[in-house]
Amino acid sequence: PLPPLQIYPDPELEAQVLSLAIRCIHSEEGCRWSGLIKHLQAHLGTCGFNVIPCPNRCSAKLSRRDLPEHVQHGCPKRRVKCEFCASDFTGEAFEGHQGTCPQESVYCENKCGARMMRRLLSQHALAECPKRTQPCTYCAKEFVFDTIQNHQYQCPRYPVPCPNQCGTPSIAREDVPTHLKESCNTAMLLCPFKEAGCKHRCPKLAMGRHLEESTKAHLGMVCALVSRQRQEILELRRDVEELSVSSDGTLIWKIADYARKLQEAKARSNYEFFSPPFYTHKYGYKLQVSAFLNGNGSGESSHLSVYIRVLPGEYDNLLEWPFSYRVTFSLLDQSDPSLSKPQHITETFHPDPNWKNFQKPGASRSSLDESTLGFGYPKFISHEDIRKRNYVRDNAIFIKASVEIPQKILA
Repeated sequence: PLPPLQIYPDPELEAQVLSLAIRCIHSEEGCRWSGLIKHLQAHLGTCGFNVIPCPNRCSAKLSRRDLPEHVQHGCPKRRVKCEFCASDFTGEAFEGHQGTCPQESVYCENKCGARMMRRLLSQHALAECPKRTQPCTYCAKEFVFDTIQNHQYQCPRYPVPCPNQCGTPSIAREDVPTHLKESCNTAMLLCPFKEAGCKHRCPKLAMGRHLEESTKAHLGMVCALVSRQRQEILELRRDVEELSVSSDGTLIWKIADYARKLQEAKARSNYEFFSPPFYTHKYGYKLQVSAFLNGNGSGESSHLSVYIRVLPGEYDNLLEWPFSYRVTFSLLDQSDPSLSKPQHITETFHPDPNWKNFQKPGASRSSLDESTLGFGYPKFISHEDIRKRNYVRDNAIFIKASVEIPQKILA
């Protein structure tokens, strides 16, 4: 085996190497130093770009030229004195102290313009600041302190005395109208019979005596009011009935419960049923149909008799008399049209101008006036024929009456 390699120092080569010229190892970072290798270590001891540890032992390593700024402002282990309270802190502790120092002079957060030590701020904001918020004592809404005085002039719950000086303790401003209307003994009231016509007005305390003294007068007023209202009701009822009357010249009259009504007609001689009234046209003649289910005159006990009459109408003074337009009666066949063609019983006539009922009616004429028996057919259909088809169905019959009005009259 070979003997181990032996290394020997070469002073001449070392001197030669140390005499070589070089640039600083931080030249790319901006250092412009150049010199012999043997002088490099001395240069690094002063080079601004050489990285060295913080002298405060804060674990930071940075270039020599950045060290003064770090030591003075950034090092968490630097010593700092608060300019306001003169307390001494490490840099790390000072960051937490900044913005909280009780001795620091600050402006009020409510922007009232006041400036004071931070330790005095809470007391100022609580009791002294004109811009602090405060709830209204009466309505509990929040207001800026320097506006709350003005608010009290409008506060709905602010206590005020009764304007009538009735002696009631303070009343909330918004409750005054109700107090005056319902509770205040000195408020002027209208008599409760004002709708009946009593115009008396007096303080609430005196109203009881007025009611006692005016019982008869009030009773008379109420009776007069009832009479007026009864008249109004009658007029309104007439108006409603008039509005509900058909005005197209056609009436379809359903007589329900036919069997019972026929028996009633058989039990009472000449018993007449009356249809609702109808108009021949808008603003026309007012007509009414009547029926004797057990017959009348020549058809008594054997036929259904049908008649028509003229009633006093709203527009009689505008119409020509006597009534002279063709009238058609029909007893409607209620058979199913899809099974067989309905066979209605139909009769048509022109009014006799000499018949009393077709003259202009007087205001006193009514459907029950025996002297105004209608014009029509005592033998319209026999009791036998009425049973041959579905003229009676579901215990009801339908009688149709129509009036032919010329187009010139309608126009």
